[in-house]
Amino acid sequence: MELDIAWILLLLATGLGAGMVDAIAGGGGLITLPVLLATGMSPVEALATNKLQGSFGTFAATRYFVRKGLVDLKQMRLMIGCTFVGAVAGTVLVQLIDSSLLATVMPVLLVLIALYFVLSPRISDEDSEQRIGPALFAFLFASAIGFYDGFFGPGTGTFFTIAFVSLAGYSLARATAHTKVLNFTSNIAALLFFMLGGHIVWAAGMVMAAGQLVGGRLGARMVVTKGTRLIRPLIVLVTLAMSAKLLFDQYRQGGELMALLQSWF
Repeated sequence: MELDIAWILLLLATGLGAGMVDAIAGGGGLITLPVLLATGMSPVEALATNKLQGSFGTFAATRYFVRKGLVDLKQMRLMIGCTFVGAVAGTVLVQLIDSSLLATVMPVLLVLIALYFVLSPRISDEDSEQRIGPALFAFLFASAIGFYDGFFGPGTGTFFTIAFVSLAGYSLARATAHTKVLNFTSNIAALLFFMLGGHIVWAAGMVMAAGQLVGGRLGARMVVTKGTRLIRPLIVLVTLAMSAKLLFDQYRQGGELMALLQSWF
């Protein structure tokens, strides 16, 4: 795939913006996937290339959080392992069965998550009561959300964050930091699978990855300095935007199906 200077600049800027948003609240794919599809890639190529460039953003954010002491990778080894295994299982399974049911359920779940972040008094800059232990969290929730990311994807970062806040008792900034580690893990697991399938468009992915490296670090820095004041409203906006996009996609697909049925009958 050949890219002219206009596409290079657009992909670079898209990676930068998506990296910042994804480091803070997740949902960077809302920005990157439409641009990748606009280059003429097939949906599979766009998804694979998106995992490539997104891995750089989550890596940059993860590295920043580790250096700032918000994350201890040794204590997260079990969570990382469970997330990786779950993501691999989801990536394999999505090739075998239809994921349309998740597309139907997801908008409702994301709206409920947005309401939780608006109304819940538990979300703050301070840690709160831990409801389950790290091992149970890893086996039940890290593996399940990792599986979901490999199988479908939208809202993965938000699901990780809400699990850390509501179940592990983390502050919102600390939850966001740990989310990036696990999000990076699931991205790598899916990326390896797509590499084996030969679906990645490397030229576009690496240009966007350069923007992601900068954007991911800037977003992570804003999480540390701004905390709940920035993360909470942005998560609400991102989850509502994802809900709207998924509903629109279903509506458009429904319209196309009706037109096809009318042409037959």
